[in-house]
Amino acid sequence: MMACTKIFGYYVIPLLFLFASIKCEKRSLNVSTLCMKEETVALLKVKKDLNDPSDYLSSWVGKDCCSWIGIQCDNQTGNILNLNLQPDLLSPSPLGGKINPSLADLKHLSHLDLSRNDFEGIPIPEFIGSLRRLNYLDLSYANFSGRVPSQLGFLSNLHYLNIDDVTRTLWVRDISWLSSLSSLQYLNMDGVNITDKPHQLFRSVNKMSSLLELHLSYCNLAYIPPSLPFLNITSLSVLDLSGNPFNSSIPSWLFNLSSLTELHLSDSSLTGLVPFTRGRHKLCKLEVLDLDFNDLTSDITEMIEALSCSNQSLRFLYLSDSQLTGKLPHSLGKFISLEDLDLFIYSENSHTGVSGPIPTSIGNLSSLESLNLGNNMMNGTIPESIGKLTNLYTLNLLENYWEGTMTNIHLHNLTNLISLSLSSKHNSFALKVTNDWVPTFKDLSNVEISSCQVGPTFPNWLRDQNSLNEIILESAGISGKIPHWLYNMSSQISYLDLSHNNISGYFPKQMNFTSSNTPSIDFSFNRLKGSIPLWSGVSALYLKNNLLSGTIPTNIAKEMSQLSYLDLSNNYLNGRIPLSLNETQNLFYLDLSNNYLLGEVPEFSTSMQNLEIIDLSNNSLSGGIPTSICSLPSLYILELNNNNLSANLSSAFENCIQLQTLSLENNKFFGSIPNEISKNIPSLSELLLRGNTLTGSIPKELCHLPSLHLLDLAENKFSGSIPTCLGNVNGFKIPQTYFNYSFLSSRVLRYVPYMKHTNLVINGRIVEYSKQTHSIIDLSKNNLSGEIPVNITQLIHLGALNLSWNHLTGNIPNNIGLLKDLENLDLSHNNLSGPIPTSMASMTFLSYLNLSYNNFSGQIPTANQFGTFNEPSIYEGNPRLCGKPLPSNCSSLLDRSGEQERKHGDDEKIERLKLYASIVAGYITGFWIVCGSLILKRSWRNAYFNFLYDMKDKFWF
Repeated sequence: MMACTKIFGYYVIPLLFLFASIKCEKRSLNVSTLCMKEETVALLKVKKDLNDPSDYLSSWVGKDCCSWIGIQCDNQTGNILNLNLQPDLLSPSPLGGKINPSLADLKHLSHLDLSRNDFEGIPIPEFIGSLRRLNYLDLSYANFSGRVPSQLGFLSNLHYLNIDDVTRTLWVRDISWLSSLSSLQYLNMDGVNITDKPHQLFRSVNKMSSLLELHLSYCNLAYIPPSLPFLNITSLSVLDLSGNPFNSSIPSWLFNLSSLTELHLSDSSLTGLVPFTRGRHKLCKLEVLDLDFNDLTSDITEMIEALSCSNQSLRFLYLSDSQLTGKLPHSLGKFISLEDLDLFIYSENSHTGVSGPIPTSIGNLSSLESLNLGNNMMNGTIPESIGKLTNLYTLNLLENYWEGTMTNIHLHNLTNLISLSLSSKHNSFALKVTNDWVPTFKDLSNVEISSCQVGPTFPNWLRDQNSLNEIILESAGISGKIPHWLYNMSSQISYLDLSHNNISGYFPKQMNFTSSNTPSIDFSFNRLKGSIPLWSGVSALYLKNNLLSGTIPTNIAKEMSQLSYLDLSNNYLNGRIPLSLNETQNLFYLDLSNNYLLGEVPEFSTSMQNLEIIDLSNNSLSGGIPTSICSLPSLYILELNNNNLSANLSSAFENCIQLQTLSLENNKFFGSIPNEISKNIPSLSELLLRGNTLTGSIPKELCHLPSLHLLDLAENKFSGSIPTCLGNVNGFKIPQTYFNYSFLSSRVLRYVPYMKHTNLVINGRIVEYSKQTHSIIDLSKNNLSGEIPVNITQLIHLGALNLSWNHLTGNIPNNIGLLKDLENLDLSHNNLSGPIPTSMASMTFLSYLNLSYNNFSGQIPTANQFGTFNEPSIYEGNPRLCGKPLPSNCSSLLDRSGEQERKHGDDEKIERLKLYASIVAGYITGFWIVCGSLILKRSWRNAYFNFLYDMKDKFWF
């Protein structure tokens, strides 16, 4: 549609200048005067240096150059006035080579067109600036590169200058030469990188009082002046400044250009309000307004009202992804010339947009050809007046909050309809047509009806649409079998999506998808049964969540050689994975998960250069991991979890350079995590090894994986301490935007419905994370010891931390409250001690907490989230904890502690008295045993005193 709006600028304007540049309308073939000899020689030199693979210049022979193709002469003097080397639209190859300087010998040349050729990146010749009589110069789409020569400023007679650079390899450093082109009426520098100060550009442009069209899109302009003291470009009709990083509000002077018919400001990082108030009733000639892809804050009601004086002229209104709010006013119906209204929001997670119902006055827009309201916040019922838009080609009402029922009355008079898109975020919305309804439109090529009750039967009103090539009836409440008339239509279909219905029966092998553009087929989430259908020519086949049985055909690669996407997950397939899959060299992703497949993981051929995703999880595969896995140069997701695989992990996965997700959960892998993991898998961001028999310590090399944001090593036999360097891994500090996700393929502009199988065990339950936005660390059920690293609190975007069932000691880090995004924390069944840090009260996102069976003491915090943790089991097994929700309050715990201390003191006193008494008793007993014996027995007494006398004699003598 946008291209249609520029027909005047790209084709009509150049033709007008072409006719103006020719002094006489008499064709050069009829002139009686031969062209000048020196000019003929000059043209032949130009021809010699040009590459002409299509022999476009075959007529350039002889002496009468005025009869040559692309040449027009003055019929009196024979001088060449017009040189047009733009290739014919039917020409298979453009001109190339270089431009001979002899071109400058055409002194009378007023019109030069070298556009739409391929000069392979040579600079624009400076000598063009010597053609002083030029009033028309078109060098667009000709693959020039380098600096735009300032010598173009010498062409003071120029009325038309076009150097549109689609390759964006041209640049200008000093734009001041534009000031010399005061007669310019048309200027197109789209894609030229203007590195000069932007205010110099607008100052030069403002001097061109005759300017009618100005195209400066994608020129890398970072500035637009908020005001122009003297606005001289009052005749300007077309202004295109789209695709520039202005990062500012829209200047009000743009809306004072009362002659504007087209204003293009899309994708220019514009913010704030649209200054329509100041320009009200001035843009009365406006035909095209393009504000797509900006961050505006205006109310669409005010915008429509401000454009009221252009209600007879406005034809194209592009406001998609512009962040506008408000409701479509009833006055929209006054814009009787409107052909295209685009309010579509492309941002998948946008929570803004136009709201309210479609005004009934929409039926007054008799010229409307395209209505695109997709992905907004609109609601209410769809008015029947929409059926009055008899010129409508495209109707897009996707992803709003429609209510009620839409019937064939809404569609019956849309005789020109080519594309119909309809869905609602309210489950109550339905499209109901009568059984005998026959649409008046016969050329419908695209139909998308999703999340809308269409069934229970298949919509038979589609059977007479002879041009249908894209059919999407997803979540449409359709049941029963696929009708036979769809079999007959299959040969023209390029995209068929019947997923999320209740379609039953056997897979229709009779369908013949022979469309030349390699169709994509999606029958996921139905009740279709039988074996895998082999439809040749299909590039994408999604059959997940059905009742498929049998084995994967060994000839699948031969019969479906164009396969790029194959999803057979969640069925009842058995047998081995055929080695012939190696022959599908275009395969982009392979999902065979959740089946009953046996045997080993097959070797993958190095010829599968495009294979990015392999998911074989939840089967009964055995054996090891083939070394060829790491020979796939594009592989970045490998899911082998929940199988019976067994191998020593220490020597696996060498040189898996691109691998980002490695899921080996719940297998029989042994050994240790290789110390070379950061070298072998440098791009690893998700490492899932839960439920194996891995041993050894957690290597510090994991900290050298900068993108790591999911680490699940639970239920293994790891020992040692938690690496303190985990707190330095940047991947855990950055918000993650997806977990299980649908991703936009780089090869097709469609979302591939691949869902990663990421599970987190919380409180003994397996929770699947479908839209997790945080990182996760799970080291539970191992033999880890030591303390919780303090710097783990630096992982501010950590979403879940599970360290339960280990032998950890020490305290919870005091700064754990810094983990403000933490939703799940499990530290149970360890030997942790000390108080629960008060900083945890600031973790307002915390929804699950388990601190049971440790040695924590003191009072349980009560602020914020702790007020919601009312289950005593969270804290059980910590006898020295007190406070709610435990039955023991802290005051009674303190009283018991004091009583115990007093009792302990009394016990110490008694023990001390007993000690003293035993000492005295022992002394007395020992004394009387010795002395009593001496008193009572004379022989002992005599012997004792004789011993003393002998000792005295020895001492003195």
